[in-house]
Amino acid sequence: MKLTVAPLSPENWVDLEAVFAGKGCSFAHSCWCMEYRWGPSRPKTKTAEHRADANKKGLLDLVEAGQTPGLIGYDGKTPVGWVSLAPREEYRRLERSSAMKAVDDQPVWSVICFVVPSEYRHQGIAAALLKAAVTYAKKKGARIVEAYPIDKPTRSSDGFMWFGAKSMYDKAGFVEVARHKPQRPIVRLKTK
Repeated sequence: MKLTVAPLSPENWVDLEAVFAGKGCSFAHSCWCMEYRWGPSRPKTKTAEHRADANKKGLLDLVEAGQTPGLIGYDGKTPVGWVSLAPREEYRRLERSSAMKAVDDQPVWSVICFVVPSEYRHQGIAAALLKAAVTYAKKKGARIVEAYPIDKPTRSSDGFMWFGAKSMYDKAGFVEVARHKPQRPIVRLKTK
């Protein structure tokens, strides 16, 4: 599959909705890639449905404010995947994460998650999105791209691989720089 990639914008928001509504994307459809962005200001919600609505609104608010919280991958005109990335400080939850805590004080861009509907998985979409994410971050001035993949002896269910597999990052040239939890390395790629 030849993938084209575009930054998320108000104009292609409906394409992100299509990806998140895809088969096998129920977690993304509730998280909206906001779970790691919220800090103490997380909206208070009473139900999971309200939380999903708050997350969706939070991401849409970022996009409408001119931010680019990630990239959408396309097969032709069909949206087939998503990668969330931004400067690490935009992901406030990372500050409290024991597995993904900061390695040092170097400025990095973080790749947080991938969303690929099940009918498009195992076709190299996440790897293509990762490559595009590195290129995009470099264009925005990033010197280091950091990620927090899963590294297990056996593969997890596809629905739980939103961080990506360490092997994908290895193939892309990322290097492990820390491991605070046994199955959760921190990997980096220098862009300059």
